[in-house]
Amino acid sequence: MPDVSRFQDGTERNVVSIALIGPEDQSRGAIANALSRHSDATIYEFPSYSAATERLSQLLEDRYDVVVIDAYSNSDAALDLAETICTGSHSSVMAYSSQADVKLAIRFMRVGVREFFSLPVDAAEVVEALNRATTRQPVPQVDQFSTKVLVFLGTKGGCGVTALASNFAVALAQESERSTLLVDLGLPLGDAAINLGMVTEFSIANAVREFNRLDANFLRTLLATHASGLSVLAAPSDFRVDLSPDNTAINKLLLVARQNFEYIVVDAGSRLDLLNSSLFEESSTIYLITQVGISELRNANRMISQFFPRRTENLQIVLNRYKPATLLFDDKHIEKALTRSAQWKIPDDYQSARRTQNSATPMALADAPISLAIRQMARAACGLPTEKEEKKRIFSFFR
Repeated sequence: MPDVSRFQDGTERNVVSIALIGPEDQSRGAIANALSRHSDATIYEFPSYSAATERLSQLLEDRYDVVVIDAYSNSDAALDLAETICTGSHSSVMAYSSQADVKLAIRFMRVGVREFFSLPVDAAEVVEALNRATTRQPVPQVDQFSTKVLVFLGTKGGCGVTALASNFAVALAQESERSTLLVDLGLPLGDAAINLGMVTEFSIANAVREFNRLDANFLRTLLATHASGLSVLAAPSDFRVDLSPDNTAINKLLLVARQNFEYIVVDAGSRLDLLNSSLFEESSTIYLITQVGISELRNANRMISQFFPRRTENLQIVLNRYKPATLLFDDKHIEKALTRSAQWKIPDDYQSARRTQNSATPMALADAPISLAIRQMARAACGLPTEKEEKKRIFSFFR
Protein backbone atom coordinates (compact mmCIF):
# COMPACT_ATOMS: atom_id res chain seq x y z
CA MET A 1 0.00 0.00 0.00
CA PRO A 2 1.17 3.59 -0.56
CA ASP A 3 3.04 5.49 2.12
CA VAL A 4 1.01 8.01 4.12
CA SER A 5 2.61 11.47 4.30
CA ARG A 6 1.54 14.57 6.19
CA PHE A 7 1.43 17.74 4.08
CA GLN A 8 1.80 21.40 5.11
CA ASP A 9 -1.96 21.84 5.29
CA GLY A 10 -2.04 19.14 7.95
CA THR A 11 -3.79 16.56 5.79
CA GLU A 12 -2.61 13.01 5.35
CA ARG A 13 -2.63 11.59 1.85
CA ASN A 14 -1.44 8.43 0.18
CA VAL A 15 1.78 8.99 -1.80
CA VAL A 16 1.83 6.64 -4.79
CA SER A 17 5.27 5.65 -6.06
CA ILE A 18 5.23 4.65 -9.72
CA ALA A 19 7.94 3.00 -11.82
CA LEU A 20 7.39 3.88 -15.49
CA ILE A 21 9.35 1.67 -17.89
CA GLY A 22 9.53 2.35 -21.63
CA PRO A 23 12.21 2.94 -24.27
CA GLU A 24 10.08 5.12 -26.55
CA ASP A 25 10.23 8.70 -25.30
CA GLN A 26 7.00 10.02 -26.82
CA SER A 27 4.82 7.17 -25.60
CA ARG A 28 6.44 7.16 -22.17
CA GLY A 29 5.95 10.93 -21.95
CA ALA A 30 2.24 10.62 -22.77
CA ILE A 31 1.76 8.04 -20.06
CA ALA A 32 3.82 10.05 -17.57
CA ASN A 33 1.64 13.08 -18.24
CA ALA A 34 -1.52 11.06 -17.58
CA LEU A 35 -0.05 9.51 -14.41
CA SER A 36 0.94 12.92 -13.10
CA ARG A 37 -2.71 13.93 -13.04
CA HIS A 38 -2.97 11.86 -9.86
CA SER A 39 -2.38 14.46 -7.16
CA ASP A 40 -0.14 12.26 -5.02
CA ALA A 41 1.84 10.35 -7.65
CA THR A 42 5.63 10.24 -7.63
CA ILE A 43 6.94 8.92 -10.94
CA TYR A 44 10.35 7.30 -11.52
CA GLU A 45 11.15 6.79 -15.20
CA PHE A 46 13.26 3.98 -16.65
CA PRO A 47 14.09 4.75 -20.30
CA SER A 48 14.85 1.14 -21.23
CA TYR A 49 13.98 -2.40 -20.20
CA SER A 50 17.65 -3.03 -19.38
CA ALA A 51 17.68 -0.03 -17.02
CA ALA A 52 14.68 -1.49 -15.23
CA THR A 53 16.29 -4.93 -15.12
CA GLU A 54 19.36 -3.44 -13.44
CA ARG A 55 17.05 -2.11 -10.70
CA LEU A 56 14.97 -5.29 -10.63
CA SER A 57 15.61 -5.92 -6.95
CA GLN A 58 13.96 -2.60 -6.13
CA LEU A 59 11.00 -3.46 -8.34
CA LEU A 60 10.60 -6.81 -6.63
CA GLU A 61 10.99 -5.52 -3.08
CA ASP A 62 7.77 -3.50 -3.27
CA ARG A 63 9.57 -0.17 -3.41
CA TYR A 64 7.02 0.88 -6.00
CA ASP A 65 3.29 0.71 -5.51
CA VAL A 66 2.65 0.59 -9.26
CA VAL A 67 4.83 -0.52 -12.17
CA VAL A 68 3.79 0.64 -15.67
CA ILE A 69 5.48 -1.05 -18.65
CA ASP A 70 5.59 -0.27 -22.37
CA ALA A 71 4.22 -3.50 -23.85
CA TYR A 72 4.68 -2.60 -27.51
CA SER A 73 8.25 -1.44 -28.19
CA ASN A 74 9.70 -4.88 -27.43
CA SER A 75 6.82 -7.10 -26.44
CA ASP A 76 8.92 -10.17 -25.54
CA ALA A 77 11.27 -8.25 -23.24
CA ALA A 78 8.34 -6.36 -21.73
CA LEU A 79 6.38 -9.59 -21.17
CA ASP A 80 9.33 -11.28 -19.42
CA LEU A 81 9.77 -8.25 -17.18
CA ALA A 82 6.04 -8.03 -16.40
CA GLU A 83 5.88 -11.73 -15.55
CA THR A 84 8.90 -11.49 -13.26
CA ILE A 85 7.43 -8.53 -11.37
CA CYS A 86 3.96 -10.06 -11.16
CA THR A 87 5.41 -13.29 -9.78
CA GLY A 88 7.90 -11.80 -7.33
CA SER A 89 6.26 -8.61 -6.11
CA HIS A 90 3.02 -7.28 -4.65
CA SER A 91 3.24 -4.17 -6.82
CA SER A 92 0.30 -3.58 -9.11
CA VAL A 93 1.51 -3.96 -12.71
CA MET A 94 0.01 -2.07 -15.65
CA ALA A 95 0.98 -1.92 -19.31
CA TYR A 96 0.46 0.38 -22.28
CA SER A 97 0.78 0.15 -26.04
CA SER A 98 1.10 2.75 -28.78
CA GLN A 99 -1.19 0.54 -30.90
CA ALA A 100 -4.56 -1.00 -29.99
CA ASP A 101 -3.86 -4.74 -29.88
CA VAL A 102 -6.29 -7.06 -28.09
CA LYS A 103 -4.06 -10.12 -28.48
CA LEU A 104 -1.16 -8.25 -26.92
CA ALA A 105 -3.36 -7.16 -24.03
CA ILE A 106 -4.45 -10.76 -23.42
CA ARG A 107 -0.82 -11.94 -23.34
CA PHE A 108 0.00 -9.43 -20.63
CA MET A 109 -3.16 -10.12 -18.63
CA ARG A 110 -2.26 -13.80 -18.56
CA VAL A 111 0.92 -13.08 -16.63
CA GLY A 112 -0.88 -10.91 -14.09
CA VAL A 113 -1.04 -7.38 -15.54
CA ARG A 114 -4.17 -5.71 -14.13
CA GLU A 115 -4.66 -2.69 -16.43
CA PHE A 116 -3.82 -2.23 -20.10
CA PHE A 117 -3.95 1.14 -21.92
CA SER A 118 -3.76 2.00 -25.61
CA LEU A 119 -2.52 5.40 -26.74
CA PRO A 120 -3.85 8.01 -26.87
CA VAL A 121 -4.93 7.52 -23.27
CA ASP A 122 -7.69 9.18 -21.32
CA ALA A 123 -5.97 10.77 -18.30
CA ALA A 124 -9.10 10.33 -16.18
CA GLU A 125 -9.12 6.62 -16.98
CA VAL A 126 -5.48 6.31 -15.93
CA VAL A 127 -6.13 8.13 -12.65
CA GLU A 128 -9.08 5.82 -11.96
CA ALA A 129 -6.82 2.81 -12.59
CA LEU A 130 -4.27 4.21 -10.14
CA ASN A 131 -6.99 4.70 -7.54
CA ARG A 132 -8.11 1.10 -8.01
CA ALA A 133 -4.54 -0.15 -7.71
CA THR A 134 -3.68 1.82 -4.58
CA THR A 135 -6.90 0.99 -2.76
CA ARG A 136 -7.04 -2.60 -3.96
CA GLN A 137 -8.12 -4.91 -1.19
CA PRO A 138 -7.72 -8.66 -1.27
CA VAL A 139 -10.58 -10.19 -3.24
CA PRO A 140 -13.14 -11.32 -0.66
CA GLN A 141 -13.14 -15.07 -0.58
CA VAL A 142 -16.06 -17.39 -0.15
CA ASP A 143 -15.72 -20.52 1.94
CA GLN A 144 -15.10 -22.99 -0.87
CA PHE A 145 -16.77 -25.75 1.10
CA SER A 146 -20.04 -23.81 1.16
CA THR A 147 -20.02 -23.10 -2.58
CA LYS A 148 -22.60 -25.05 -4.55
CA VAL A 149 -21.56 -26.45 -7.92
CA LEU A 150 -24.47 -27.21 -10.25
CA VAL A 151 -23.57 -29.06 -13.45
CA PHE A 152 -25.93 -29.33 -16.44
CA LEU A 153 -25.19 -32.46 -18.49
CA GLY A 154 -27.07 -33.64 -21.58
CA THR A 155 -27.87 -37.19 -22.63
CA LYS A 156 -27.12 -36.16 -26.23
CA GLY A 157 -26.46 -33.04 -28.27
CA GLY A 158 -29.42 -30.80 -28.97
CA CYS A 159 -31.46 -31.66 -25.89
CA GLY A 160 -31.38 -28.06 -24.62
CA VAL A 161 -28.59 -28.08 -22.04
CA THR A 162 -27.29 -24.59 -22.84
CA ALA A 163 -30.69 -22.91 -22.87
CA LEU A 164 -31.58 -24.45 -19.51
CA ALA A 165 -28.17 -23.87 -17.88
CA SER A 166 -27.89 -20.21 -18.92
CA ASN A 167 -31.46 -19.31 -17.95
CA PHE A 168 -31.25 -21.29 -14.72
CA ALA A 169 -28.09 -19.32 -13.85
CA VAL A 170 -29.87 -16.00 -14.43
CA ALA A 171 -32.80 -17.10 -12.29
CA LEU A 172 -30.47 -18.39 -9.56
CA ALA A 173 -28.54 -15.10 -9.43
CA GLN A 174 -31.78 -13.16 -9.04
CA GLU A 175 -33.64 -15.49 -6.70
CA SER A 176 -30.70 -16.17 -4.36
CA GLU A 177 -29.22 -12.64 -4.53
CA ARG A 178 -25.84 -14.35 -4.13
CA SER A 179 -22.68 -14.28 -6.24
CA THR A 180 -23.27 -16.63 -9.17
CA LEU A 181 -20.98 -17.71 -12.00
CA LEU A 182 -21.94 -19.43 -15.25
CA VAL A 183 -19.14 -21.43 -16.91
CA ASP A 184 -19.65 -22.52 -20.54
CA LEU A 185 -17.84 -25.81 -21.19
CA GLY A 186 -19.95 -26.70 -24.21
CA LEU A 187 -16.82 -26.66 -26.37
CA PRO A 188 -16.04 -25.95 -29.12
CA LEU A 189 -19.40 -24.42 -29.99
CA GLY A 190 -20.69 -23.17 -26.63
CA ASP A 191 -23.23 -20.40 -26.95
CA ALA A 192 -24.41 -19.64 -23.42
CA ALA A 193 -23.45 -15.98 -23.85
CA ILE A 194 -25.47 -15.73 -27.06
CA ASN A 195 -28.46 -17.25 -25.27
CA LEU A 196 -28.24 -14.38 -22.81
CA GLY A 197 -27.78 -11.72 -25.49
CA MET A 198 -24.18 -11.04 -24.48
CA VAL A 199 -21.04 -10.27 -26.44
CA THR A 200 -17.90 -11.20 -24.51
CA GLU A 201 -14.30 -10.13 -25.04
CA PHE A 202 -12.58 -13.00 -23.23
CA SER A 203 -13.41 -16.66 -22.75
CA ILE A 204 -12.62 -19.83 -20.87
CA ALA A 205 -9.73 -20.35 -23.31
CA ASN A 206 -7.85 -17.51 -21.60
CA ALA A 207 -8.35 -19.21 -18.23
CA VAL A 208 -7.42 -22.82 -18.99
CA ARG A 209 -4.47 -22.16 -21.31
CA GLU A 210 -2.62 -20.43 -18.48
CA PHE A 211 -4.29 -22.23 -15.59
CA ASN A 212 -1.07 -22.38 -13.58
CA ARG A 213 -1.22 -18.56 -13.30
CA LEU A 214 -4.95 -18.40 -12.67
CA ASP A 215 -6.03 -16.52 -9.56
CA ALA A 216 -9.10 -14.61 -8.43
CA ASN A 217 -8.07 -11.29 -9.97
CA PHE A 218 -7.12 -12.83 -13.31
CA LEU A 219 -10.41 -14.76 -13.42
CA ARG A 220 -12.42 -11.61 -12.80
CA THR A 221 -10.79 -9.85 -15.75
CA LEU A 222 -12.11 -12.63 -18.01
CA LEU A 223 -15.72 -12.48 -16.86
CA ALA A 224 -18.61 -10.64 -18.44
CA THR A 225 -21.52 -9.45 -16.32
CA HIS A 226 -25.14 -9.91 -17.32
CA ALA A 227 -27.75 -7.29 -16.42
CA SER A 228 -29.13 -9.74 -13.84
CA GLY A 229 -25.83 -9.65 -11.94
CA LEU A 230 -24.75 -13.06 -13.21
CA SER A 231 -21.03 -13.44 -14.02
CA VAL A 232 -20.31 -15.38 -17.21
CA LEU A 233 -17.15 -17.19 -18.33
CA ALA A 234 -18.06 -17.74 -21.96
CA ALA A 235 -16.89 -20.27 -24.52
CA PRO A 236 -14.61 -18.94 -27.30
CA SER A 237 -16.51 -17.09 -30.01
CA ASP A 238 -14.28 -18.67 -32.67
CA PHE A 239 -14.87 -22.42 -32.89
CA ARG A 240 -11.48 -22.79 -34.59
CA VAL A 241 -9.80 -22.16 -31.24
CA ASP A 242 -8.03 -25.41 -30.37
CA LEU A 243 -9.09 -26.02 -26.80
CA SER A 244 -9.26 -29.36 -25.01
CA PRO A 245 -8.76 -28.58 -21.32
CA ASP A 246 -7.68 -31.52 -19.21
CA ASN A 247 -8.88 -32.32 -15.71
CA THR A 248 -5.98 -30.44 -14.12
CA ALA A 249 -6.97 -27.18 -15.83
CA ILE A 250 -10.66 -27.68 -15.01
CA ASN A 251 -9.86 -28.47 -11.38
CA LYS A 252 -7.77 -25.30 -11.02
CA LEU A 253 -10.50 -23.19 -12.60
CA LEU A 254 -13.10 -24.63 -10.27
CA LEU A 255 -10.86 -24.17 -7.24
CA VAL A 256 -10.39 -20.45 -7.98
CA ALA A 257 -14.08 -19.99 -8.80
CA ARG A 258 -15.11 -21.69 -5.56
CA GLN A 259 -13.17 -19.13 -3.56
CA ASN A 260 -15.11 -16.24 -5.07
CA PHE A 261 -18.63 -17.40 -5.91
CA GLU A 262 -21.36 -18.95 -3.83
CA TYR A 263 -23.00 -20.64 -6.81
CA ILE A 264 -21.23 -22.04 -9.86
CA VAL A 265 -23.42 -23.20 -12.75
CA VAL A 266 -21.64 -25.25 -15.41
CA ASP A 267 -22.91 -25.92 -18.91
CA ALA A 268 -21.09 -29.21 -19.53
CA GLY A 269 -22.89 -30.03 -22.76
CA SER A 270 -22.42 -33.78 -23.20
CA ARG A 271 -18.83 -33.74 -21.88
CA LEU A 272 -18.47 -37.22 -20.44
CA ASP A 273 -14.70 -36.81 -20.77
CA LEU A 274 -14.82 -34.55 -17.69
CA LEU A 275 -16.41 -37.14 -15.40
CA ASN A 276 -13.15 -37.61 -13.49
CA SER A 277 -12.73 -33.89 -12.84
CA SER A 278 -13.83 -32.15 -9.66
CA LEU A 279 -16.94 -30.91 -11.50
CA PHE A 280 -18.55 -34.27 -10.80
CA GLU A 281 -17.41 -34.84 -7.23
CA GLU A 282 -20.03 -36.11 -4.80
CA SER A 283 -20.88 -32.65 -3.46
CA SER A 284 -21.87 -31.34 -6.92
CA THR A 285 -25.48 -31.38 -8.02
CA ILE A 286 -25.92 -32.89 -11.48
CA TYR A 287 -28.87 -31.84 -13.63
CA LEU A 288 -29.19 -34.60 -16.21
CA ILE A 289 -31.08 -33.14 -19.18
CA THR A 290 -33.04 -35.50 -21.41
CA GLN A 291 -36.01 -35.50 -23.72
CA VAL A 292 -38.63 -38.20 -23.89
CA GLY A 293 -37.39 -40.10 -26.91
CA ILE A 294 -36.07 -43.61 -27.34
CA SER A 295 -32.40 -42.66 -27.84
CA GLU A 296 -32.46 -39.98 -25.11
CA LEU A 297 -34.04 -42.28 -22.50
CA ARG A 298 -31.65 -45.08 -23.46
CA ASN A 299 -28.67 -42.77 -22.99
CA ALA A 300 -30.09 -41.47 -19.70
CA ASN A 301 -30.51 -45.03 -18.41
CA ARG A 302 -26.93 -45.91 -19.30
CA MET A 303 -25.50 -42.73 -17.80
CA ILE A 304 -27.41 -43.08 -14.55
CA SER A 305 -26.55 -46.76 -14.09
CA GLN A 306 -22.89 -46.45 -15.12
CA PHE A 307 -21.85 -43.07 -13.78
CA PHE A 308 -24.33 -41.96 -11.10
CA PRO A 309 -25.81 -45.13 -9.55
CA ARG A 310 -25.30 -43.99 -5.94
CA ARG A 311 -26.43 -40.40 -6.33
CA THR A 312 -29.84 -39.54 -4.88
CA GLU A 313 -30.84 -35.94 -4.11
CA ASN A 314 -27.87 -34.46 -5.94
CA LEU A 315 -28.83 -36.09 -9.23
CA GLN A 316 -31.75 -34.14 -10.66
CA ILE A 317 -33.46 -35.56 -13.75
CA VAL A 318 -34.88 -32.87 -16.04
CA LEU A 319 -37.32 -33.76 -18.82
CA ASN A 320 -36.96 -30.97 -21.35
CA ARG A 321 -39.55 -29.96 -23.98
CA TYR A 322 -42.09 -32.07 -22.12
CA LYS A 323 -45.47 -32.30 -23.84
CA PRO A 324 -47.54 -35.20 -22.45
CA ALA A 325 -50.14 -35.18 -25.23
CA THR A 326 -47.56 -36.06 -27.88
CA LEU A 327 -45.49 -38.61 -25.95
CA LEU A 328 -45.30 -42.29 -26.84
CA PHE A 329 -44.63 -43.14 -23.20
CA ASP A 330 -46.54 -42.42 -20.03
CA ASP A 331 -44.90 -41.35 -16.75
CA LYS A 332 -44.70 -44.94 -15.51
CA HIS A 333 -42.68 -46.04 -18.55
CA ILE A 334 -40.47 -42.97 -18.31
CA GLU A 335 -39.75 -43.65 -14.64
CA LYS A 336 -38.91 -47.27 -15.42
CA ALA A 337 -36.50 -46.22 -18.16
CA LEU A 338 -34.79 -43.70 -15.90
CA THR A 339 -34.81 -46.06 -12.87
CA ARG A 340 -36.22 -43.15 -10.86
CA SER A 341 -38.67 -40.28 -11.06
CA ALA A 342 -37.83 -37.08 -12.87
CA GLN A 343 -37.67 -34.07 -10.55
CA TRP A 344 -38.38 -31.46 -13.22
CA LYS A 345 -40.50 -31.24 -16.34
CA ILE A 346 -39.81 -28.26 -18.56
CA PRO A 347 -42.80 -27.65 -20.85
CA ASP A 348 -42.47 -27.58 -24.62
CA ASP A 349 -42.97 -23.85 -25.13
CA TYR A 350 -41.45 -23.18 -28.53
CA GLN A 351 -43.12 -19.83 -29.12
CA SER A 352 -41.88 -18.33 -25.84
CA ALA A 353 -38.39 -19.73 -26.34
CA ARG A 354 -38.22 -18.34 -29.89
CA ARG A 355 -39.56 -14.96 -28.82
CA THR A 356 -36.95 -14.57 -26.08
CA GLN A 357 -34.15 -15.65 -28.41
CA ASN A 358 -35.15 -13.09 -31.02
CA SER A 359 -35.29 -10.33 -28.42
CA ALA A 360 -32.10 -11.46 -26.62
CA THR A 361 -34.15 -11.67 -23.41
CA PRO A 362 -33.43 -14.64 -21.13
CA MET A 363 -36.38 -17.04 -20.85
CA ALA A 364 -35.97 -16.93 -17.09
CA LEU A 365 -37.09 -13.28 -17.11
CA ALA A 366 -40.14 -13.79 -19.33
CA ASP A 367 -43.72 -14.45 -18.26
CA ALA A 368 -44.33 -17.91 -19.65
CA PRO A 369 -44.78 -21.51 -18.39
CA ILE A 370 -41.21 -22.42 -19.35
CA SER A 371 -39.92 -19.40 -17.38
CA LEU A 372 -41.87 -20.43 -14.29
CA ALA A 373 -40.46 -23.96 -14.43
CA ILE A 374 -36.88 -22.68 -14.65
CA ARG A 375 -37.40 -20.26 -11.75
CA GLN A 376 -38.85 -23.09 -9.66
CA MET A 377 -35.66 -25.08 -10.25
CA ALA A 378 -33.53 -22.11 -9.24
CA ARG A 379 -35.54 -21.45 -6.07
CA ALA A 380 -35.22 -25.09 -5.03
CA ALA A 381 -31.46 -25.01 -5.69
CA CYS A 382 -30.91 -22.08 -3.32
CA GLY A 383 -33.21 -23.41 -0.62
CA LEU A 384 -36.20 -21.19 -1.27
CA PRO A 385 -39.72 -22.63 -1.43
CA THR A 386 -41.16 -23.07 -4.89
CA GLU A 387 -44.30 -21.07 -5.62
CA LYS A 388 -46.45 -24.15 -5.11
CA GLU A 389 -44.86 -24.80 -1.73
CA GLU A 390 -45.27 -21.14 -0.77
CA LYS A 391 -48.95 -21.16 -1.69
CA LYS A 392 -49.45 -24.37 0.29
CA ARG A 393 -47.70 -22.83 3.32
CA ILE A 394 -49.84 -19.69 3.17
CA PHE A 395 -53.01 -21.73 2.78
CA SER A 396 -52.17 -23.94 5.77
CA PHE A 397 -51.48 -20.80 7.86
CA PHE A 398 -55.05 -19.57 7.34
CA ARG A 399 -56.75 -22.93 7.89
